[in-house]
Amino acid sequence: MKKSFRKKPLALLLKEVNSEHRLNRILGPVALTSLGVGAIIGTGIFVLIGVAAHDKAGPAITLSFAVAGLACIFAALCYAEFASMVPVAGSAYTYAYATLGELMAWIIGWDLILEYGVASATVAHGWSKYFQDFIGIFDLAVPPLFANAPFDFDPANGMLSVTGAWFDLPAVMITFAVTIVLVKGIKESANFNAGMVILKVAIVLLVIVLGAMYVKPSNWIPYAPFGFSGFSIFGHTVLGEAGPGGAPVGVLAGAAMIFFAYIGFDSISTHAEEAKNPQRDIPIALIGSLVLCTILYIAVAAVITGMVPYDKINIDAPVSNAFMQAGIGWAQFVISLGAITGITSVLLVMMLSQPRIFLAMARDGLLPKSFFGAIHEKFRTPWKSTILTGLFVAILGGMLPLRLLAELVNIGTLFAFVVVCTAVLIMRRTHPDADRPFRAPLVPFVPIAGILTCLMLMFSLPAENWFRLFGWLLIGIVIYFFYGRKHSSLNTYKP
Repeated sequence: MKKSFRKKPLALLLKEVNSEHRLNRILGPVALTSLGVGAIIGTGIFVLIGVAAHDKAGPAITLSFAVAGLACIFAALCYAEFASMVPVAGSAYTYAYATLGELMAWIIGWDLILEYGVASATVAHGWSKYFQDFIGIFDLAVPPLFANAPFDFDPANGMLSVTGAWFDLPAVMITFAVTIVLVKGIKESANFNAGMVILKVAIVLLVIVLGAMYVKPSNWIPYAPFGFSGFSIFGHTVLGEAGPGGAPVGVLAGAAMIFFAYIGFDSISTHAEEAKNPQRDIPIALIGSLVLCTILYIAVAAVITGMVPYDKINIDAPVSNAFMQAGIGWAQFVISLGAITGITSVLLVMMLSQPRIFLAMARDGLLPKSFFGAIHEKFRTPWKSTILTGLFVAILGGMLPLRLLAELVNIGTLFAFVVVCTAVLIMRRTHPDADRPFRAPLVPFVPIAGILTCLMLMFSLPAENWFRLFGWLLIGIVIYFFYGRKHSSLNTYKP
């Protein structure tokens, strides 16, 4: 067991930065910030606002976004410190390896695979629904056999049902298209993403400015119909009220639900190895994208709940439907186009990040290097693992019901944030003199606050999410002991 807790020396990490096998450093602060915005703006604005406001928080959903954003700010400051110290691929996996040991690093890497893979499949599934709504404006439709996944899950009775479809064709097609772009190269991927980000931010600003003209302040009363709390432990409400089925409701419950909207900002740190000046650019991109998106989220949430009473908000398409209820029918076309664009860029950044996690783990010998560590000679991208990621996402997005897995992404991401905040505390103590081009402020307050706020949101998720997380991690631990530990690069490392 002693092997499982050995740490990767900081000197070895820094050596990898200058290795000839590293990725191309071609991303500046604008491109990195664009990747962050591309990963964040999408699902939160175009989907989750409706569910969270209708069922959990009412108009106080604005506070829910602020709470979730605050937890992310604490985590972002810790990510920025590590990314500036060790600008290599791997994100939280790499940071855990240097501070908490090999086994914990494997657990985090396995956790991140779950986060990015299932999140990508969920986003692909959502993209398909918005695409079908969009072409419906022109009286077009995908044939029923290819419009849905073959199975669905009914949370009321916990049973699977057959939909009659073969697979979700739009979800599969967008996944393959994004995979081709990602294999082509990081520069092309970043440019493609930047164009989509500009378009969707413009549409979000249109929603805010135009929607503000139709706001009725009376719709904000009562502001917090479900209360300001909603804290639970393993699904049991301990602070606030319980809603239907015993699930907590209130501002904190809303924050736990809409946290999915922030997933992806941490993906910036997975691209530290491709940043031109990672010590400066990564902190700027992490914090800048997070602050910008939090402001936009709160503004859109305020406008939507002001345009439509919270209990009248359409859960499936809250933004476009709000404008239809206000009599602005032409906005459906523009907003639907923005939703498709926004969700596409989220999918691109999610699928861009997962192969970088595979690459970092393969370099350390925990996964087969010949496959997961392969870099394309011309494009300088981890092309084999990118294609594997595309196939994995296409299968999940096209074939399986994702209601069982969506909240798993939240708990997995929050777990990674807790580890990164903990790792900053440990590294400050074990390597106090290490070069830190960016230092998280107010240590130990910031990392401790990050740990506590993320744990609060984790505990506010339904208990079954904990069971699914433990099940996934158990599978990962078995793989580690049967393969990873035996092939670890540290077995042959000599200082």
